[in-house]
Amino acid sequence: MNNSDVQAVILAAGKGTRMESDLPKVLHQINSKPMLGHVLEMVRSVGLSRSFVVVGHKAELVSKFSDADDVTSVLQEPQLGTGHAVQVTVPVLKAGGYTIILCGDVPLLKSETVSTLIEKTKSAGVSASVLTCVVENAGSYGRIVKDADGNFKAIVEARDATAEQIAIGEYNSGVFCFKTDDMIEALAELKSDNDQSEYYLTDTIAYLVGEGRNVQAVAIDDPVQVMGINTVAELAEAEKYFLERS
Repeated sequence: MNNSDVQAVILAAGKGTRMESDLPKVLHQINSKPMLGHVLEMVRSVGLSRSFVVVGHKAELVSKFSDADDVTSVLQEPQLGTGHAVQVTVPVLKAGGYTIILCGDVPLLKSETVSTLIEKTKSAGVSASVLTCVVENAGSYGRIVKDADGNFKAIVEARDATAEQIAIGEYNSGVFCFKTDDMIEALAELKSDNDQSEYYLTDTIAYLVGEGRNVQAVAIDDPVQVMGINTVAELAEAEKYFLERS
């Protein structure tokens, strides 16, 4: 499938306090390559038109690493949440087509998975697809709530979930594919009236569902692919997984 109408936004602004280093989190290495490098390599293998890397902590270091003809760094300052991170890219995004949202600290996501997510978004004609993962116990992740017919209803954060919702094993991976114009519309409606005073990207999904737009879940059952790296121990675990599957 031709993905020249798809652009990527890669969230890479975080400091990574628990990494016990002042190095930007996404520049910590797996198999001698920064995590962000693995993500950019995957994006190129999928054939996307362009990547926008959202930078914040030590922005100049991350921008220097990701500098390339097909990559644009966009500064998020101050950092006001995941929704805000995507909002700052809106002035440079190409209208029309599709935008995939990726995380610079999720380095084990496979190109086949991203290709499938894009393909299913296009073929279904939906406003957005959420890459989800199905496991026995979804822990602290946001649950995917569906209606009786299996239609997507909401992402409910674990801290806000009922006991029935906590039992759901399908969770939000933080990877999304949007129709770009619908995403931009939803981003403009975000509010920061929550306990963190931040703009959450998941609220764009709530907005689209509330407006009667179609949203779908595209599920995988491999949590390793969507594991985020937040600690030195998780970095070592990811390296082990990487070497096992190479």
